[in-house]
Order: sequence, then C-alpha cells, then structure tokens
Amino acid sequence: MKNSTLREIRKTIVKMVHKAKVSHVGAAMSVVDILYTLYFDVANINKDNITSPDRDIIILSKGHSSAALYSVLYHKGLLSKEYIENYSIDGGSLPCHIDKEKSPFFEVSSGSLGHGPSLGTGFALAKKMDKNSGRVFVICGDGECNEGSVWEALMFASTHKLDNFVFIIDYNKFQGFGATNEVIDQTNIAQRVQSFGFDTLVIDGNDLNELKTALTHKSDKPVAIIADTTKGKGVSFMENKLEWHYKSPNDEQLEIALAELEEKY
Repeated sequence: MKNSTLREIRKTIVKMVHKAKVSHVGAAMSVVDILYTLYFDVANINKDNITSPDRDIIILSKGHSSAALYSVLYHKGLLSKEYIENYSIDGGSLPCHIDKEKSPFFEVSSGSLGHGPSLGTGFALAKKMDKNSGRVFVICGDGECNEGSVWEALMFASTHKLDNFVFIIDYNKFQGFGATNEVIDQTNIAQRVQSFGFDTLVIDGNDLNELKTALTHKSDKPVAIIADTTKGKGVSFMENKLEWHYKSPNDEQLEIALAELEEKY
C-alpha cells in the first residue's frame, strides 16, 4: 500500500542532501521508516507534552542520518520549513549532526557514535526513579555497535530491569569502511543482544506493520529490535551501495530519485 506522507518524507531527505551537498543519504533512507513509525504511530510526543517528564523519548544515536529525523519532524509539523531549507549550509539552522540546542524535539546531541544507548539508559532509569511514565527509544546503526559503550549500556539496562527502554538497531549492513559484517562480523547480533538480557525481536525494518508491532511490544525486560533494513531504501541506484554513505546526488540523480520515490510510495 502506498503512503503519501512517507513518500514526501523520503523526497524531502533527498532534496535536503542534494541542496547541501552532504553525505549520509543512504543511512537516512534506511532508518526513516523506523522514525516515521515512532513519530506518527507509536511515541507519545507532541508540541504540548515535549517538556513533560511523562513523554516518550527518542534518541537517534546514529546522528549522521539526521536528515531522516529532520524530515520526519517537519512533515509531522514539529520543525519549520525554514529549518529544512537551511539544512547543513553556512549560517543555516540545522547541522548535519544533531544539536540539541536547535529544537526541543532533539533530546540529545548525537553523531559521536556509541553515546546514545548510555544516555538512553540514563533517561530510562531516571523515569523509573521518579515514577514517570513513557518509554525511551534509542536507534543505533549496526556499525555503531562496534563501540564498546553500546554493550556497557545494554548490561546496565538489563541489570536495572529497564523495561521502559527500547534499543533499536538499524541493521542496514553497511558502515563507513565497508560491509558491516566484514568489518566486525555481526551476523549473530540478535543472539548477542538477547544474551545480555533483552527481549529481542528480529523484523523487517522497512515494513511499517512489523515496525509498529515491534515498537509497541511490552515486556518485563528491556526490549531490543533488530530492524533488518536496506541502505538507501527507495532509490534503486542507492540501495546497498557503500558509496551512498558519502555521496550526495547530483541534479540528474536527484530527478531520477524523486521520480522513483513518486512511483514506489
């Protein structure tokens, strides 16, 4: 089934990256379905409750894919068009890596990989201690899981029985230096996370129905979701291509990408 909102979100991402001539469009296109499902269907976050201690919290730890978050928030009505038009340019409003000072909807600054899970477990523990409701969702890249701090955070979450903590891996199978499983083999990452005491789900991370089911899953343990995604999802010449970790589309590629997205979504 086609989804016009998600189509426009994806088109905005490609336009933003093209205009700014910056990297990471592939990473943004793999994670955008996760962010869309959270902000449009699952998470309790809106203009009225963004300062409430009972709100849900979303941390995009893989901050280099910020264009996906910005586009989702824009189409949700939580960021202005002016911000989107001034993405990652001199004197602009939105940096390529997330700066929490730019909007109350950015819970943390991110992009230095491996920090999000530790911050997220801190938020989750604070909610428990203060008896506040709401869940904490942290989205990491699979390459980001090379960082030891990720696994320290998982041990912490399990030890403190943080059943309000949801750890999501955007398993798109590529990172900066090559195919993820060739850099450090993570083919058994679900078993690894489960062994740390998480209720672990493996899903198609580009399927909205599977995402919604997984992201609303409740457990007496912290939850991990291994979201099997496609780098560059939606644009044929970007899909599963390492080069789109770094490249931005030229004018011709932009038009091809927009036409494909119009057709597919």
